[in-house]
Amino acid sequence: MARSPALLLLLSLGLCCTGAQGQRNTMEARFLNRNMKHPQEGQRLELECRPFNSDNGVSWIRQDKDGKLHFIVYISPLSRTTFPQNERTSSQFEGSKQGSSFRLVVKNFKAQDQGTYFCIANINQMLYFSSGQPAFFPATTTAAPTTAAATTQSSHVNKDICMPSSEPGTSSENILNLYCEIFIWAPLAGVCLVLLVALIVTIVLCQKTRRRRCRCKRPPNGKPGAKPCVPTRHI
Repeated sequence: MARSPALLLLLSLGLCCTGAQGQRNTMEARFLNRNMKHPQEGQRLELECRPFNSDNGVSWIRQDKDGKLHFIVYISPLSRTTFPQNERTSSQFEGSKQGSSFRLVVKNFKAQDQGTYFCIANINQMLYFSSGQPAFFPATTTAAPTTAAATTQSSHVNKDICMPSSEPGTSSENILNLYCEIFIWAPLAGVCLVLLVALIVTIVLCQKTRRRRCRCKRPPNGKPGAKPCVPTRHI
C-alpha cells in the first residue's frame, strides 16, 4: 500500500474547499453492515461511500494511527479500479460501483489495515471528502495481577513521623518529634515577633505625631495665618 506526504496536503486543501462550499457533510464513508462497530482480525470488511454526484469517480484512502495517509484504490464511474502502481487488481482490496454506491472491500482485515477510512470525490474541479469511518480492533483490557504481598503492603498505614510512638526505647522517633515541633513553632514565634515589633513602631509614631500637633501655637484671633489686631488711637 502506497503512502505519500502529498496526500496530507491534498486532504487539507480538500477540507478547506469543502468547508467553504458547505458540502463537507454530503458524503459519508461507513460500514456496509451498519450493526458493526469493530472489525475482527481475518474478517471480510466492506465499506461504502455515497457521494452527492455519482457521475464522478471516488478514491479511497486510509489514515493510520500515526496520521499517515495511504492511497488504496480509485474507482471510476464505470466501476474500473486503479490500485497503487497503476495495478488493476489487489490481493488485499476490492473496489466496485453498485448504483450510486462506491464500495471498498478488505478481503482479510489485519492489524496493518486498522485506521480511519475516507472517500474522496473530484466534482467540478473541487475535492470533496467524506466523514471518516474508524476501523480498529476492539479494545482489550487486562487486569493487573495482584499478589498477597501487595495486598498486605497496601493494608499497612504509614505512620506520621510527628506522632509519638507507643513502643519504648524509640529515641530516633523522639528526636524526629522534637524537630517537628521546632519546625512548627519556630516560624509561628517569628511571625508573632514581627507583628509585635510592627505594633510598637506604630504606637511610637502615633505618639510623636500627636506631640508635634500639640506644640503648634494658635494665633490670637483663632484663625491661622491672620495678623493680630492693633488698636488705633483717635486724636
